Amino acid sequence: MICPNCFTDLKYKERTGRVCPHCDRGFALDPRLHGTGMHDLRIRRCAETLTDDGRLKVTITQLWYRARTQSSSWPAQEARGIHRGISWSLALAVSAGLIALAARTGGAPAFWCGVGAVLVLVVPKLVPYERARSAGSFIRPAEYGFRRLMTGEWTTTYGGLPPGVVNDEDRNPRHAAQQPRRPRAVILCTDHPVAVFLAANGVPARLQAVLLEADPDVAHEALVDLPGRLPVVVVHDASAMGALLAPLLRIAHPDRTVVDAGLPVAAVRSRRGAVHRFSEATAVDADELRAVAGLSEADAAWLAAGFWSPVAAVPPARLLTVVEKAVEQAVAAESAPPGPAPEHGFLTWPDAPATKGTSTA
Repeated sequence: MICPNCFTDLKYKERTGRVCPHCDRGFALDPRLHGTGMHDLRIRRCAETLTDDGRLKVTITQLWYRARTQSSSWPAQEARGIHRGISWSLALAVSAGLIALAARTGGAPAFWCGVGAVLVLVVPKLVPYERARSAGSFIRPAEYGFRRLMTGEWTTTYGGLPPGVVNDEDRNPRHAAQQPRRPRAVILCTDHPVAVFLAANGVPARLQAVLLEADPDVAHEALVDLPGRLPVVVVHDASAMGALLAPLLRIAHPDRTVVDAGLPVAAVRSRRGAVHRFSEATAVDADELRAVAGLSEADAAWLAAGFWSPVAAVPPARLLTVVEKAVEQAVAAESAPPGPAPEHGFLTWPDAPATKGTSTA
């Protein structure tokens, strides 16, 4: 491991107490103790990349997604082939029968019965069998462990989080202090880390937008208390409830302009390197997702199976740009002359294929 202070290559036996014997300065992480890829220089590089060399502030959750060393997801799978217990039972029974037959015969028939008994015992090893597997996903390191390292060992060593990184652990957001007096739009965010990210970068005041954080299932109620008919920009994960949010808000609030700035399913479902997560299968079925959200059959089936992708994993600079352009689009649509209501759909994320009703940014 390279010392993050004097850049000396340290062997494991030289890293006792996480203090470099060459410069006598401490470091926070040791990959031998904290997992592959968990060392100070790499975390610093990840933080510098996310913050655009200090231009932005990001959250621990965003840093976790960027610093992950491994992530994977897999669909449910039924058992395939013949169960090992059954194949071995059959093989043993047949082999025992052949051996008994060999004992009663003799000569060449007995020899070939013995050979057959041996060959039968090889068959179970050749017959493929795969156990049933339920759908799932994982990310390494785990979020809890990574957060504990940042708020524990890292903060103890350096006196705070990496430059530009803020703690988003508080589940009671305090965005009210930044709300503009004369707002021109509403940013409805269903992801807590992203709401903290937007607030930390002064988005509400700079864009003159009310930053409203709410779960997708109660987002409709959260808008009721807002006066006027301010246009709404929706920021959400690529999830079943996220995909339905904007269409349902348009139905519930026909007097408001709703622009969907959420993460499109089509941009991440088959994209290599995207973060795919799994939760228990949603109550929303694929037919509803196709009918209400206009998703393709493959995208709808993926969400209905319980898979989703977090908007917090999107590069922060790109996310901020999309939100800014979505707010301007919403304000422009609201001030447009009367006429047919424009169709607002997903803003295009990197590599997202354009679809009908898609606004590109």
